[in-house]
Amino acid sequence: MSIRKPGMLRKEAPHVVILGGGFAGLAAAKALRHSHVRITLIDRSNHHLFQPLLYQVASAALAAPAISTPIRKLLRHQQNARVWMASVRHIDVAAKRVMLDGTSIEYDYLIVATGMTHAYFGHDAWANHAPGLKTIGEALEVRGRMLRAFEAAELEKVPELRRAWTTFVIIGGGPTGVELAGAVAEIAGRTLARDFRSFDPRTARVVLIEAGPRVLPAFSEYLSRRARQQLEHLGIEVRTGSPVSDLGADFVQIGSERIETRTIIWAAGVRASALTADLQTETDRAGRIAVADDLSIPEPPELLIAGDLIAKEQNGKPLPGVAQLAIQSGTHAARNIRADLAQQPRLPFRYVDKGAMATIGRNMAVAQIGRMQFTGAIAWLMWLLVHILFLVEFRNRVGVVFEWAWAYLTWQRGSRVIVDVPADAGEVTPAAPGGLPTPTLDARLGYSSWGRGCVPKLR
Repeated sequence: MSIRKPGMLRKEAPHVVILGGGFAGLAAAKALRHSHVRITLIDRSNHHLFQPLLYQVASAALAAPAISTPIRKLLRHQQNARVWMASVRHIDVAAKRVMLDGTSIEYDYLIVATGMTHAYFGHDAWANHAPGLKTIGEALEVRGRMLRAFEAAELEKVPELRRAWTTFVIIGGGPTGVELAGAVAEIAGRTLARDFRSFDPRTARVVLIEAGPRVLPAFSEYLSRRARQQLEHLGIEVRTGSPVSDLGADFVQIGSERIETRTIIWAAGVRASALTADLQTETDRAGRIAVADDLSIPEPPELLIAGDLIAKEQNGKPLPGVAQLAIQSGTHAARNIRADLAQQPRLPFRYVDKGAMATIGRNMAVAQIGRMQFTGAIAWLMWLLVHILFLVEFRNRVGVVFEWAWAYLTWQRGSRVIVDVPADAGEVTPAAPGGLPTPTLDARLGYSSWGRGCVPKLR
């Protein structure tokens, strides 16, 4: 009797390729675990990231491994799934083939769940001065810039220049911007309050800029107003109806006002990657893909879209780019593939809104669940519970609970280490099998690099 090795299936099993290991891609892969298919999940990173808590890595509240888990580990018991770490260069729809770095892969079904990236509204040069927050590498860069600003202020003798170092500007009044602004205010006002001798961190200035009329525009007007009140209670300057006209390494321009600052964080717009152009189908202004009711594009039907890339309205409103949508759409795309294999009709996708939450600071948050609205400590406790429950691994949940409990009792943040990447850590060595560069390792610091965008190795 022969024993089937893990990952082996009969050759005739249809091949499902999933692009993206985020909430949508992972949900799709898990929903196909009992189906007679071969699954290849491709992501440029080796880990699944719990992005709703990424701002806590940027604000030194959590370490990167607390909100990330290797994708291979999450799918290690799923025999019909394999994981490739690679960058997708092109999708050949006609040939049903995905081109990667140095290799390619054919598919019978393709689920595109690559998510969104930052949009600087035609000012791409701003990215050099105002990093966004989508990856662990970016979170570590934001954290480093913030902590270095306080260190530079300690050495600065000129009051005006010290003021610039301790002025933090967050652009974008959505959940990420609001949560990050609140975290920076608490770091300055509590965590670092007694750590410096030449200046008082409590004098730091935090400015939150939103081009629209109010912060948290996806929430009700009442919750938006309460969120602004809580932000201002923390000493944050909230500027609404104020689009940024220009910015540089040491300033942000709002109309005729120039804010001198050395730390700018971008949390404003998003756009789809250029990869979506390969699909040659209708998109919206941000590059999101117009989908049919079953989440497919008009032609061909074996190509389905999941997650933030979906451009679709429900009840007269566009579907939101949140984790709930990603999980539900990824699962539904897999369900329709199963329907095809069973020669049954596909089902239309219907998004179920389970509510929205945003935390601002200790005992400060807003939550909207259906018609119910919560603010203050109740909303904050709800936010904590929901985010702990949705963390992928039990080990991560325990670690996050411990870190949050310690921070609540002591006002301290346990990840205030500035990470310096060696100048030569980004050198790319000759390609390994499959077209990927061979990772280099700095034995002194434990860095594993894949090209220029290297980040500390996650253990």
